[in-house]
Amino acid sequence: MKHRFAFAPSFSFYAECRLEEELDLYYAALVDRGAMPMPPDNYGFGRKFAWVNDGFGVPWQLNLA
Repeated sequence: MKHRFAFAPSFSFYAECRLEEELDLYYAALVDRGAMPMPPDNYGFGRKFAWVNDGFGVPWQLNLA
């Protein structure tokens, strides 16, 4: 779906996951037709973190609690 505006990284949804499998599942679903600014990894501020833009360009942050 095309629209005349763009989503900015200054806003993102944040999801805290209790299980690594949960984070991986969300990531796989969101990255489909999307983009991955930060693929799932340990960036030093959590066990596993991912930043992904879904197919509509909406940014999501996924964190393993």
